[in-house]
Amino acid sequence: MSRATVDARRYERESIEFARTFAFLDAVYAIALTLLVVNIDPPPASDWANVATLFDSGLGWQLLGFGISFAVIAVFWRANHRIVAGFSAITPAVITANLVAIAFVVLIPFSTQGISDAETADQPLAVSVYAVNISAAVFAQAAVFFIARRDGVLRDPLPRRADTVKFVDTLTTPAIFLASIPIAYVFGADWARYSWLLLIVIGPLSGRWAERRIARIRASAESHPAGSASD
Repeated sequence: MSRATVDARRYERESIEFARTFAFLDAVYAIALTLLVVNIDPPPASDWANVATLFDSGLGWQLLGFGISFAVIAVFWRANHRIVAGFSAITPAVITANLVAIAFVVLIPFSTQGISDAETADQPLAVSVYAVNISAAVFAQAAVFFIARRDGVLRDPLPRRADTVKFVDTLTTPAIFLASIPIAYVFGADWARYSWLLLIVIGPLSGRWAERRIARIRASAESHPAGSASD
């Protein structure tokens, strides 16, 4: 049986309000993933003669944009899942922060159209809009975590220094995407998109650095519990 909420500003994890909130958020992520397929225009029948003509119709760009954005939204959903798994409850402020975050996520199918349409894929503005969209979504999702910490709904909060390390690791994605904007205007949209591949290398390296650093911080906090609260 669900426990009653502690007050009007906090819904416990076992409450129906908590379950409804994140069932709704999961549904929105699923819809955003599904909407990506709308950007794929079926080629005319004449282009189905062979693979070369099929991809020359612009389908290649559209499938590439679909693949990139599908992976991006899936990563956002997984990150949201990890954050929510650490909640003991939810507050109106956390709900609002999540709504802001998914607002940027549901924009991804729109910005994907710019980088996947053959007529706009080479435009620096298309790359810029996509990069800003992804970066804004990253910052908004990070805000969800910090608002949850402020509201005291994290089940096992790390020392604040560890949260800072995690945030620095999170900055890897927007740093690369935002850096691709000047690259798009100076060297072209293709080079800007190639720069996104840096995430394949830098992302794991940054993640491993963050894991090692957080492990040291946690070990230090456990050995000096009196000073951990202020870290």
